[in-house]
Amino acid sequence: MTTPQPTAAELEPSTLPLDELRALRTVLQHEDDAISYVRRLAQARLDLLRAELHNRSAGGEKNITGELPAILGSHLTGGQPRPPRPADDFSDHPLALALEELCRDAGSTDLPSMNGDELIDYLARLHEFEQLRSHERKELFGRIDALSAELVRRYRDGEADVDGLLARD
Repeated sequence: MTTPQPTAAELEPSTLPLDELRALRTVLQHEDDAISYVRRLAQARLDLLRAELHNRSAGGEKNITGELPAILGSHLTGGQPRPPRPADDFSDHPLALALEELCRDAGSTDLPSMNGDELIDYLARLHEFEQLRSHERKELFGRIDALSAELVRRYRDGEADVDGLLARD
């Protein structure tokens, strides 16, 4: 799944009416939240795979499940570079379902039973998935930032009424 391409109006946000500008930014922010959620899940799974591979390369016989809180902690509780918005449940988002399918196809429910080649193949597939989500987020940031800049410009230049913004919330 890829992020929808920007429309002509998005490429020139100054052509959008204020309500459409706000609505489009909200839609894109919501999509960014979903992609961010799925990306963090993919990164956590990548860390689990790397921990399993590291354990094996060190000759370890231990099960890495005891390390789960430390492995997963940074992805599930890490800070966001952008201001937080209310969290939604994105577990049914198409990208989350695609990640689940990728993991299920790789047999990820039992890492210790996977051989080294299977783990490396799974790692490569998961890494590619995560990189695509990173690229999508970067594109979304540019689009959201352009819309936000236009909103700021309108308020700064008096084209939009700040009192109207405060009355909306």
